[in-house]
Parts: sequence; structure tokens; C-alpha cells
Amino acid sequence: MLNNQQTNKLKILNDPVYGFISIPDTLIFDIIEHRYFQRLRRVTQMGLSNLVYPGANHTRFHHALGCMHLMQKTIEILRSKNVTISEEEKNGVIIAILLHDIGHGAFSHALEHSIVNGISHEEISLKFMKALNEEFGGKLKVAIEIFEGKYPRKFLHQLISSQLDIDRLDYLKRDSFYTGVAEGNISSDRLIAMMNVVNDELVIEEKGIYSVEKFIIARRLMYWQVYLHKTGLVAENILVNLLKRAKELASSNVALFASHSLKFFLYNNICKENFSKEVLETFSKLDDYDVLSAIKEWTMHDDYILSSLAKMIIHRNLLRIELQDIPFNKDYVKEVTEKIQQDKGLSVEELQYFVFSGTIVNQAYNSKKPIIIQTKKRELKDIAKASDQLNVQVLTNPVIKYYLCYPKS
Repeated sequence: MLNNQQTNKLKILNDPVYGFISIPDTLIFDIIEHRYFQRLRRVTQMGLSNLVYPGANHTRFHHALGCMHLMQKTIEILRSKNVTISEEEKNGVIIAILLHDIGHGAFSHALEHSIVNGISHEEISLKFMKALNEEFGGKLKVAIEIFEGKYPRKFLHQLISSQLDIDRLDYLKRDSFYTGVAEGNISSDRLIAMMNVVNDELVIEEKGIYSVEKFIIARRLMYWQVYLHKTGLVAENILVNLLKRAKELASSNVALFASHSLKFFLYNNICKENFSKEVLETFSKLDDYDVLSAIKEWTMHDDYILSSLAKMIIHRNLLRIELQDIPFNKDYVKEVTEKIQQDKGLSVEELQYFVFSGTIVNQAYNSKKPIIIQTKKRELKDIAKASDQLNVQVLTNPVIKYYLCYPKS
């Protein structure tokens, strides 16, 4: 009877990016079935990017399963090159990558900057992993150590978090697929096939150098064309401001329509210090559906700021955004601000929700955390020095752009 149960848990799933992928272990199946993980079906991978790319409706659930699949392939490749990886380590690193994004809130990054303060999604992911570890009788211990970088084998953590990690290999390819932006379509299979481990360090064999170059350039292009697209940027800022306004009204005991879980975070100040097990349980019930249903209702709220920002998102009638390579002239910003204040009759405090500026940074490659190439002579070199392409060296420089948002009329 037990064997039948185990066989039933080794499911095969059909992924639109990779085709058939398998769940390798009964524990991993049970983690995927858990309500904490199933919440990721209701958290979009790319926030409000579907306002720019209509196909970008895939979820964190898709991404996590894709990462699980790529990690399985990576373990097979490394073992074939005589890198010793025990079954316990294999399961640990697969579980770690499966759960690396489980702490993301509704609409991904927007929640971190508005209704939950001072705690990152990585820290919340770790809290979820520790809660699951308790529930599964300590079976996630190795996964947690790898995720935190405390496991003695460094390369396992590098597979979870580095400049050429499994997370990036999936999201670039997946986001490229769903947005239709072909520039992000990297060869994850080729990159994985070129991986090896030398002195406990993840390296890429020299014959994979051009695939790494393409990966770095693809990442740069995806950031400008997709992740930092100006329409997506202004939409996310509006969402952050909308949630901040809702939080501000809640602190004054103004009645707001919200689900039970969203109401909890609006009417309570939650930060790292008071993010308890009970808070985690409530967080596990909060997803995009809660936020979106509240925003629809808020379009009819009496508060002008709340209703105006809500309508912008629901009707996709966003603020105007200007983007340039140098800081905005102070006199120009003052002129825009005064005109909007005059037109709308807003106070200085209210105006900050509609007129705001900021910067975006795109650094395709960070030489402080290098991707290491192993040459045919067994030498280890940073890709920026190993590459004969000047563009890799150039891409180590961060590119900063400045934006200014304000109402259209």
C-alpha cells in the first residue's frame, strides 16, 4: 500500500517552457501540495507587467516548479562530472530552490514597500521554511542550511543565489516566453551542461563562455525592456502609493473594504520584530486576489487619493512618466508640481501620491560576485577577464536612469 502511495506522488507535470517535468521525491510532492506553496498559484511572477505585456500572467508557482526541474538537471550534470552529491544534499538543494520565493507577497515586490515594513521576502521565505521544517519533522534542515549559506559546501548555495543561479536561469527564460520578448531567451540547458565544481566553487567550463556572455546581455536587455519598462515602473509605484494611502487611512480608523488577511496588515503595523508565527499564518492567506478585489472596491471610496489611484490601476489610465539619463532640473520639477497642485487643489502631503521621482539602476554583471570560467589549462578567471568581448567588462558598470511621474492632464 505504501509503495502505491509513493508511486502516486511521483507526478509528471507539463510545463509550457520545458515540456514534461517530474516531481522527484514524495517529500517534495507533499511540500508542493502544502497550502503555503499552493498560495504561489495566486501570486503573479511579474507584478503589473501584464499592463505592458498582456501574456505576462504566469505565477510564482510556475517559476518555482521550473527551478525545481532545472535543479534536477544540474545535479545530474554535476554527478556525471564526478562531483559527489549525496541524496540528502540533492533533496536539500531542490527543496531550497523550490521554496526560495515562497515569502513573496501579493504582486511580489510592491507589498515589501508598503504594508509590511523592514522585512524582505527572503526573510519571510526563511520563516516559511522553518515552519514547514517543524511540520515535516525536521526534514528541511539541510535545505534551510543551504538557503542560508550555512551548509559547508559553498557551491550548493551558489546554485540558489549567485550571478548564474538556477533562479535566474528559469526566470529569464520563462519571462521571455510569457512576454514574447525574444532577447531574454537564454539557453539554460547549455549553461547547466557547462557547469562544474572546482575547490567547492561553481564554475563554467571555457567552451560555455559564449553562452554566459549571451546570458549577461539577455539579462541587461530584459531589465530595460521588461522589468524596468517605464509603464510597468509607473504602475508599480502607483500600487505602492495606493497601499500606503490605504495604510494611512487605516491608521486613522477609516473604514476600508478588505479581506480578513489584507485588513490585518492594513490595520496593524507589521515589521521584522513582530512577524510572529501567527502573523506568518495570516500572511500565508494573502495573495493578489485580496489586493485586486480591494482595489476594485476602492475605486468607489470617498477618499479622493485612494479612489483616484485605484482607478488608475483598474482602468490602466496611469500617470505620465518621464525617463532620462541625468537628474531632473529642480526648477522643472517645481514648475510641474505647482501646476498639478493648482489644477487638483491638493495639499503638499496629498501631492506626493501623484507627483514623485526616483532612480532605477541596471547592473548586468557585478564583478564583486564573479562568474568563474575554468579555462582549458584549468585556470580560473572572472568572465569579465576571460571574455574577448569588451561588452562584458562594460556591463560591470551600473547604468542609472532618473524618472519623474505626474498626472497627464
